[in-house]
Amino acid sequence: MSLVLLTVTDGVATLTLNNPDERNTLTAPMVAEILVAMDTIEGDPSIGAIVVTGTAPAFCAGANLGNLATASGQSLGTIYEGFLRIARSPLPTIAAVNGAAVGAGMNLALGCDVRIAARRAKFDTRFLQIGIHPGGGHTWMLRRIAGPQNAFATVVFGEVLDGAEAERIGLVWKCVDDDQLLIEAQKMAARAASVPRPLLESVKKTIQDMADVVTHPEAVERELMPQLWSTKQPWFAEKIAAMQAKITKKA
Repeated sequence: MSLVLLTVTDGVATLTLNNPDERNTLTAPMVAEILVAMDTIEGDPSIGAIVVTGTAPAFCAGANLGNLATASGQSLGTIYEGFLRIARSPLPTIAAVNGAAVGAGMNLALGCDVRIAARRAKFDTRFLQIGIHPGGGHTWMLRRIAGPQNAFATVVFGEVLDGAEAERIGLVWKCVDDDQLLIEAQKMAARAASVPRPLLESVKKTIQDMADVVTHPEAVERELMPQLWSTKQPWFAEKIAAMQAKITKKA
């Protein structure tokens, strides 16, 4: 059985963790399949966006507890790579959180650019509840996305969030009915995938770089060169010509 399923529709790659009997826990064999799938996705120029989800009932229940009991820096790094490889992708990513996202599984969701949650989703950091310090950049990602108070509430005080609560605190973009989750995620991803891939990658990098930009003038400067570059691309000329033709037809 493949531990990771990969399908491609309308320029959108859907990567599905597929070990439901173990609630899609991240293991070394699953991570290895994630890496292969990501290389395949990024090597295909027809793909412009990625949706990450899990085979029901869970999104990803984190690392295998037995493996954690004998963890080393190297073994933890292997597990981390399962979500870090996706977080590093130059393509836009959406986590379609269909069930429990626990520990490292929550890191997988946090590492995506956008999160959409089913109502039945559960965001559970759980690190302290099993007597372990958070890892994989969990507190950094959570604090940046949802703010310090929400990071404390979930990590330190053990609050578990369903899809609606995750939407309320800004952890996810939106919460949708369970049966609409993949439809919504893939529809949103398809809009991104319709944009020329080099432009997508450039804009994603700009948004990421803005985390370290302090002032508006610096932001203007940071955007100037990629904007000028985009005006010299063939797709820009095509879009302008189409708009001008539409205006002329109306006149």
